[in-house]
Amino acid sequence: MSASAGSTAEKRDYNEHAIRTAEKLTAARKAAATRAWQSSPPPAREDLFNDGNRSGLGVALEYEAMGNQPVSDDLQSRADAFRYRYEHLGTTIGTIIHDIDLKSDLSEEQVKFIRDTLLERKIIGFRDQHMSEEQQVNFGRMFGDLDAFPFGPPGDNPYILEIRHGKQSPGTENSWHTDVTWMEEPSLGSIAQCIKVPPHGGDTLFSDSHACYQGLPPALRERLPYLHGINDYRVFMGGGLRSKLPDELVDQIKQDIPFGVDHPLCRTHPETGKPSLFIHGGFLRHESLYDTRKGKALPEDESRDIVRLLLLQHNRPEYICRFQWEEGSVAFWDNRAVQHYAASDYFPHARVLRRVTVSGDRPFCDLT
Repeated sequence: MSASAGSTAEKRDYNEHAIRTAEKLTAARKAAATRAWQSSPPPAREDLFNDGNRSGLGVALEYEAMGNQPVSDDLQSRADAFRYRYEHLGTTIGTIIHDIDLKSDLSEEQVKFIRDTLLERKIIGFRDQHMSEEQQVNFGRMFGDLDAFPFGPPGDNPYILEIRHGKQSPGTENSWHTDVTWMEEPSLGSIAQCIKVPPHGGDTLFSDSHACYQGLPPALRERLPYLHGINDYRVFMGGGLRSKLPDELVDQIKQDIPFGVDHPLCRTHPETGKPSLFIHGGFLRHESLYDTRKGKALPEDESRDIVRLLLLQHNRPEYICRFQWEEGSVAFWDNRAVQHYAASDYFPHARVLRRVTVSGDRPFCDLT
């Protein structure tokens, strides 16, 4: 008998054993499940998920909080009345609003509709806007005051930040983060417009911080509202490939802009009341966690272990939507409800975004 014939026979024997094994295991599992259901009540929903894999539960709980629908009936009816079309990107996160011109003279009702969609969907997108710097700044001011960014190159307007990458400057925003947690009052949200798109890649991913919080292991989720940490902007003060800044300049910056601010790791959204996982791995001092109930710092090893675990959460695909940029596309995201990750998969091509940020308030946690 040839080698191939022998292999075929062995494969046939294996498949016969595999099929019989599957049938026996299925029958045994069904019998065990039937006995368990007869002798005790069915397990609670949370008990169906183990501590290391609760992202499905996190999405389910957040979607339930949304009324088990992408947007509320009221919001959908308002979209229909404006003749806008929704394109939803993820289960609990991300929606593109089509057939709207952000350069037009938007009414109060239209601005409120945009804001309410942001609150329900956490990140919203628009196509074919092609706003000038002045128009983008004016659009941002419809949602509040603006925050200038002190650590990057401004556009012609000082409230514009240009995020420019290319042959000599590969993308560096490819880690999960929420913006400017080094501020005492981090920005409410960011509004970015694509000026130049690479021939491939360059998408921005967004992850639902509310679902992330709901999907934490129960013991950590219950503990998190009492944990705070210190955030600062040391990453902008030089080092690595950056040239060292003069000591006098660093000292002056630290006098002008507080260096080291306290924020909770669980943040209550001031408009929706929902809790979220609030963390930036680059700005948070990983050893700095402390428990507000005890008023004392955690041991450094424990603090770092908790931070390490929390920084893994936003990376789960169940929480994520992906926004593909086109020139003239605009994304408006709620820093109180999402983290984002700019994929750096387009080097050496150029990618240019223009961003404004809307002023926010001091983070707090109140789950009562």
